[in-house]
Amino acid sequence: MENLNVETFRVKVFDFEKNKDWSFAGDKPCIVDFYADWCGPCRMLAPVLEELSGEYAGKVNIYKVNTEQEGRLAGMFGIRSIPTLMFIPKNGRPQVFAGALPKQELEKSIHSVLGVEK
Repeated sequence: MENLNVETFRVKVFDFEKNKDWSFAGDKPCIVDFYADWCGPCRMLAPVLEELSGEYAGKVNIYKVNTEQEGRLAGMFGIRSIPTLMFIPKNGRPQVFAGALPKQELEKSIHSVLGVEK
C-alpha cells in the first residue's frame, strides 16, 4: 500500500488539473482509501486492506489518502465521511463506497467493480 499526495495522485490515478473528464492514469485497477489517523473505523479497515494488498499483489494497487493532510484531494471528490473507498477499474468510472466494509464485501467489489480475480 502506498500513501498518495496531490502530485502522486495525479500521476498514478487521475490528473484532475489536466483532464475535465475522468481518465484513469494507472496501469492496473486500484482502490483509494480516504482515511484519517483519528478515525476508529479507518483503523479497523487498515489491516484488512493490508491483507488484500498482499492477496491481490500485481493485480490491484491499493492507495491511501490521509484526508487531514490532503484536504484538497478529499474536497475534489466530495469525501464527507471516512473511511471512503474509491474502486477504480482500468476502464470505466470509479465507484465510491463509504464505511468500513468487511473483507468479504471488499472482495466482492474487487471482483464485480474492478473485474479482478485472485
